[in-house]
Amino acid sequence: MNLFRCLSVFALSLTLSTFASAEEGKWVSLFNGKNLDGWTPKIKGFEYGENYANTFRVEDGLMTVSYDGYDKFDRKFGHLFYKDSFSNYRFRVEYRFIGEQCPGGEGWALRNSGVMVHGEDPKGMAKDQDFPTSIEVQLLGGNGTTPRTTSNLCTPGTNVVMNDKLVTRHCISSTSKTYHGDQWVTAEIEVRGNKIIKHILDGEVVLEYEKPQLDDRDEFAQKLIKQQGGKMLSGGTISLQSESHPIQFRKVEIMVLDDE
Repeated sequence: MNLFRCLSVFALSLTLSTFASAEEGKWVSLFNGKNLDGWTPKIKGFEYGENYANTFRVEDGLMTVSYDGYDKFDRKFGHLFYKDSFSNYRFRVEYRFIGEQCPGGEGWALRNSGVMVHGEDPKGMAKDQDFPTSIEVQLLGGNGTTPRTTSNLCTPGTNVVMNDKLVTRHCISSTSKTYHGDQWVTAEIEVRGNKIIKHILDGEVVLEYEKPQLDDRDEFAQKLIKQQGGKMLSGGTISLQSESHPIQFRKVEIMVLDDE
């Protein structure tokens, strides 16, 4: 391990341990209800920090993803990154889908958003990169008639292990019920470093897996594998998606946990 790598790991460990010692075991809000302090956007085709068409904003005390400034979505996938990285924690959002999908959005992106965990540093993302290399907890809404689970798993540039087998398919459905309409839904994620990740709805685990890791078939993951000297993921950034359907968050909270 070279000196730069050692210093980077030490800095990240210090950040995590400092935050954990101050807030461990307590729910802490990452959203102040007034502005996006602590959060920075990275939208495909734009530089880190450029909030194209005011996509991410606060309206009436709610963190809002809106497309009223778009003529067409045109695959401008975006992510709003929190300033700190984490390893062992519970993360909780209360969300609802609103309005109509932006014109030009993908069919699969109707009432579709997500929480990205164990994500890469957005400052290192390519300008035209669709998604950060990460583990995605999908937030999905029903269309009023068809069953559609939520808190599913998708894996941009990553893989996981389930039942002692490496899973390389991109998306895996949870066992959740369907949430139709514009009601508020509470989604929780328990993350235990490189050990286990659980998706929780209404107090029930609807999906779990272990050993999150980089996928060496992916060009962006290959770069990260070289940088960190291996595939396994034990921590990273947290971000919220913009995928063409308006969504609002009224709570965004974290509880830092012990490293078991």
